[in-house]
Amino acid sequence: MLKKNTISSVIAVILISSIALTLFALPLANAQATNKTYPFIDAIPNPVGVGQTVLLNYGALNFLNAENDGWNVSVIITAPNGEVTTLNNLKTWSTGTAGWTFVPDQVGTYFLETVFPQQVYRNVTYLASRTEKVPLVVTQEASPSYPWQPLPEEYWTRPADSQLRMWNTIMGSWLMKPDNLYAPYNDGPESPHVLWSTPVGDMMGGVAGGEVWEHSYEDGDAYEGKFSGSVIIGGVLYYNKYISGNPQQTIVAIDLHTGKQLWEKTIMNNLRISLGQTIYWDSRNNRAAFSYLWVTSGTNWYALDALTGNLQFNMTNVPSGTNYFGPIGEILKYSTVNYGNATHPDWHLLQWNSTYVVSKGKLGMQESWGSQVLGVSYNATDRGYDMNISIPAGPSTTVSQRLPGSIQKVFVGDKMIGARVTLTEVNLWAIGLSPTNKGTLLYNTTWRAPSEWVEGNLTIGGIGQAGWVAWSRDDQVGVFFTKENLVHYAFNLQNGQFMYETEPQIFIDAWSDTVSATFGPDRVIAYGKLISATVGGTIYAYDVKTGERVWTFNATDYYHESYLGNNWWACPLFVTDGKIYIGHIEHSAQNPKPRGAPFYALNVTDGSLVFRADGMLRQTRWGGRAIIGDSIIAGMDTYDQQVYAIGKGPSSTTVTAPDIAVPFATPVVVKGTVMDVSPGTQSDSSQLRFPNGVPAMSDESMNDWMLYVYKQFKRPTDVTGVPVSIDAVDPNNNFVHIGDTTTDDTGTFSLVFTPKEDGNYTIYATFAGSKSYYASFARNALTVLEKPAEVVEPPQPTSIVEQYFVPAVAGIIVAIIAIGVLLAVLVLRKRQ
Repeated sequence: MLKKNTISSVIAVILISSIALTLFALPLANAQATNKTYPFIDAIPNPVGVGQTVLLNYGALNFLNAENDGWNVSVIITAPNGEVTTLNNLKTWSTGTAGWTFVPDQVGTYFLETVFPQQVYRNVTYLASRTEKVPLVVTQEASPSYPWQPLPEEYWTRPADSQLRMWNTIMGSWLMKPDNLYAPYNDGPESPHVLWSTPVGDMMGGVAGGEVWEHSYEDGDAYEGKFSGSVIIGGVLYYNKYISGNPQQTIVAIDLHTGKQLWEKTIMNNLRISLGQTIYWDSRNNRAAFSYLWVTSGTNWYALDALTGNLQFNMTNVPSGTNYFGPIGEILKYSTVNYGNATHPDWHLLQWNSTYVVSKGKLGMQESWGSQVLGVSYNATDRGYDMNISIPAGPSTTVSQRLPGSIQKVFVGDKMIGARVTLTEVNLWAIGLSPTNKGTLLYNTTWRAPSEWVEGNLTIGGIGQAGWVAWSRDDQVGVFFTKENLVHYAFNLQNGQFMYETEPQIFIDAWSDTVSATFGPDRVIAYGKLISATVGGTIYAYDVKTGERVWTFNATDYYHESYLGNNWWACPLFVTDGKIYIGHIEHSAQNPKPRGAPFYALNVTDGSLVFRADGMLRQTRWGGRAIIGDSIIAGMDTYDQQVYAIGKGPSSTTVTAPDIAVPFATPVVVKGTVMDVSPGTQSDSSQLRFPNGVPAMSDESMNDWMLYVYKQFKRPTDVTGVPVSIDAVDPNNNFVHIGDTTTDDTGTFSLVFTPKEDGNYTIYATFAGSKSYYASFARNALTVLEKPAEVVEPPQPTSIVEQYFVPAVAGIIVAIIAIGVLLAVLVLRKRQ
């Protein structure tokens, strides 16, 4: 099985990187009329197991003068059974090298050759040549691969070594609000365990007290917008410290894993974070990821290094429009333009690409990213457009233009979707963006709306409570919501056809938020479900293909604190790892605030509750909400204006046994502790309140316990600790399970056991971990004194009486018995 290698071979990479400067210093022509050539071929690995992929490095050791030049060569592969495969017209890099992969399917010895045909390059004839046959040994056994490294089983921090490749699955970033709030590459927390907290820092938080009674400080709602624009990149949380418009603006960077502030800076003229970006740049000389914070002022964009906050480069005249991320993390914008006029339209679809702004027209070493962009200012309009294609017509409010309405959504590399909605119809159209249909009108459909839309004069948009509420590329579904009748209408985005309408929802959901830059969305499509979570506090899940309601969940207000209803106003925060996370918001927060607002996670499949934390992480409608990255949730709590990090934390286990040797068969008390050693427990306030440390508690107790530890609620009396296994290795090197126990509310455990052997024991106490904590263990030594030897009683000395009298008496008794027996016999004979 043969397959072209999409990345240059290992040798090509090394040669290109090491000789790039030398390469372009070579003379343009050689005075010699002919040159001898030196072809080569190699296989990696060799030997290799049957069915494993082999990389063939081939080419010639004769360099070329320009980076886009290459030799034409052939590779001949002879299989063990004699079958010959020839790869013709292969092109090398300018270094003379290239690579190809194939999978051997026969056990035995393959033979490999590179054939260099005679060819002329820059008026010089390069002579034909051929390598010797290079054997490739294919065995039944697979060649060894790099040892597998598991996902972390202990608390982990950044940076993670780049050899730990599998860790990418739990190291997601939050660069801007994603489609459907879907945040992949996270291990979604299943407990409200707090890792750390820190003040937002722009004003007082919590209860003001005193003369203003039980009222609290401002929380960022009612148009204020605290914590908005927050992003997570590479395990660091970045947020705008002050509300928009404040004359003093800073950006704060906090390590998500440690809770430590890395820096706080004022960026130029008090600019704020707009979005984050991580791109993977693959060029001839440099292949790496680069992360930036983007701050903007009008059409001027500034890229800050994510680690330091220092300015790297900037772009001017950046076009307006919705930001989308491309396949390598590039920022894309789409627009349509009519180069003609109304009578003779000439519509084109344009794609603006942030990386093209930087790379346009660059060659060789200039293609590298990194230092090549430092300090450069780019005109984003002159350099940024990398796609300009003719399309049948453009968006317009005039039906005669064929494509009514405006662009609603873009699926990068798939399609651009436009729509117009009136009380009588829904027009839906799409233009292809894939390599095979780019610029093609895929459909232009019209659906007649139900008569109820006109009869009820339904709200269908314009005030943020009706309109298009969800789009799914995976499911190819778009969903529209009408306010007064509380119904969702779904459309197939592959053909533009209407699919279904859902059952109405609770009346108060009429005041929901549609998808927008500032609010919402209140609906998401994830894992095959359309999920609606909004004002009424009932979470509805519909099968996204059929519209069937498959489950509901009520965020019940048990103590009737909310004035809106019997449920808490619900707001989706994000979806990841098969779970949807939901918080509580208000439009204009009451003061005093309603107490016990829930923060919770549901299983998307069946709506079952994963966890619920009441009064833990109250959200804001007008500001930034909780986000997730590196499998850690970060958000501002509007009860106390603290930033909280929620995730699985580290634990610490201790164990003690008697420090002196104990006698054999003596009961022994094994005791110890299991403590929460998350970063927040090391803060000054925690050290003062918990001088002996913060005990680890069960998942079921986590809500009340975290309120006590971090929010100073009363100490709960019904909490339970964590299970501990007590084990030992006895003097005979046997593993012995001693027993199981549970810690108490001080984190302490104890267990009594009686050693059955003498000698040295190793005692282990193991906490296996939970949804809240990673596992931990401890060990100690126990010595049992030697078992006493069994006492054997020696024979006792006898007296004269015992030696003579007792035997004599015994003899007389025997004689009497014998005489009695004799007389009986005689009497019997006499009678006969």
